[in-house]
Amino acid sequence: MLTIDDNENDLLFTRIALERSGVAYEIRAFERAQDALTMLCTDEAHGTDLILLDINMPVMDGFAFLQAFEALPAAQRGDAVVVMLSSSSDPADHRRAALHASVRGFVRKPLDKDTAAGLVRLIGPR
Repeated sequence: MLTIDDNENDLLFTRIALERSGVAYEIRAFERAQDALTMLCTDEAHGTDLILLDINMPVMDGFAFLQAFEALPAAQRGDAVVVMLSSSSDPADHRRAALHASVRGFVRKPLDKDTAAGLVRLIGPR
C-alpha cells in the first residue's frame, strides 16, 4: 500500500488508522507524488495493491499523479487501485476523481480505523 500526502501529520494519522484497523498492510508513505510515481516505474516488484492519494499537493497534485499513473504500462500499475484521501468536500473533486478508471473511492480525511478496515473490500482479503 502507498500513502501519498504532502502533510507529514496526515501521513502519520493515516498510518495509525491503518494499523488500528487490524488489517495487515505493508505501508509505504510518500510526501511527494512524483517520488511515488518513480518508485512504481522503477520497482517492477512493488506489489502495490492500494494507493491512498491526497489531491492538493505541490509540484504534482493528486490529479496529475492519476494521469501519469494511468498512462503507465499495465505491468507497472499492477493491480493497484486508488482511493482519494482528501480534506476536499468539493463535489467537482469527487466528479473529477470518478472520471479515472483506477479510482475506487473518495474518503475524507482524517481516515478512521473503521474506514481503513473497509478498504480491504477494494483489494480483497490479506
